[in-house]
Amino acid sequence: MRGVENEMRSIGETARDSGLSVSALRFYDGAGVLVPVVVDPASGYRWYGPEQVEEARLLARLRRAGMPVADIRLVLAGWAGADTDLVRGLLRAHLLRLERGLSDARSELSAVRALLERRENPMITSIGTSNATPTTRLTVSGPELAAALDAVRFAVSADPELPVLGGILFDIDGGALRVVATDRYRLAVARAGATGHTGPRLQLLVPAPLADAMRALLSDDAPVLLTVDGDRVALETETADRQAAGRCLGHEFPDYRRLVSLPAGRRVPIDVPAFREALETGPVRPAEREQDGATGDVSVLRVSDGDEVSLCDDDDEDPADVGLNRTFLLDALAAGDRDRLILELGAPKAPVVIRRPDDEESFSLLMPVRLDG
Repeated sequence: MRGVENEMRSIGETARDSGLSVSALRFYDGAGVLVPVVVDPASGYRWYGPEQVEEARLLARLRRAGMPVADIRLVLAGWAGADTDLVRGLLRAHLLRLERGLSDARSELSAVRALLERRENPMITSIGTSNATPTTRLTVSGPELAAALDAVRFAVSADPELPVLGGILFDIDGGALRVVATDRYRLAVARAGATGHTGPRLQLLVPAPLADAMRALLSDDAPVLLTVDGDRVALETETADRQAAGRCLGHEFPDYRRLVSLPAGRRVPIDVPAFREALETGPVRPAEREQDGATGDVSVLRVSDGDEVSLCDDDDEDPADVGLNRTFLLDALAAGDRDRLILELGAPKAPVVIRRPDDEESFSLLMPVRLDG
């Protein structure tokens, strides 16, 4: 009996070795899909047999493929049997469902694209999508623009399938220049003071390499001149001895104002150096879903009644816990460029906002990673 006990795996070990989270294992136990060999009657703690780790890995693959729980239960039940016809039939049926769903999704998205093509907004001029844009010149604070570009650069997408997100939006409206970047999983907004623009609101999508070249010009405290001529944009120093220029991207950036219109959440001040150290050394769980933007380790945050932020391990969960991609969170803290920042947390599935206490218009949003099973 002692040898059998030594072979048992705790729920945490099973989670680590299978790629399923502890919460997922609890869910599948309750659903009768993967029931542990032993449950401690006093503590309720679950122990799994060594053969169940392979079953858990199989379960994780089926879940990533989106198979319904009812079908997963049957696949696991028939997996070890000699007759595999049932398993093959379930896999084939699920693949057909996915293919039909993809066909339906293509039809709906085609309809949405048609609606977009018919939709116009005469109040906003998007550079790169119109040839009738007059030349615009405005003076921008060099230090403010440098800080703004630094605050959003980390959120630019590198996905070649989404070129519209491969740049930084320059949104010129009245006496302000806002720069915005997003890769779907995170979004950053910052502001720089500007003068000289009196026309309608103007938006231009600057390719990331050109934005980087512009940032390299901003090495002193002098103002700079931003010129927009058709689909070309140029940034030059006050003495006109240095310039970065190029064409804007021919895409229309999504309306970021809708993305940042969130209900007010709980604001928690954080000491950035201490919080960064806790993130770098504290507990994490492996990412489970690429579609959540969680291709790296996930840090699970919990806020106490006293506004203390702590990191949770796999065996300690609460419905209010929030999971974030650890690398994304560390990037956002660095972009915040302050020793004190504010975490604004709403519902567990709502974006988490990282704000500067002295600048409400510079902030970033991180999409949470799902923690439930």
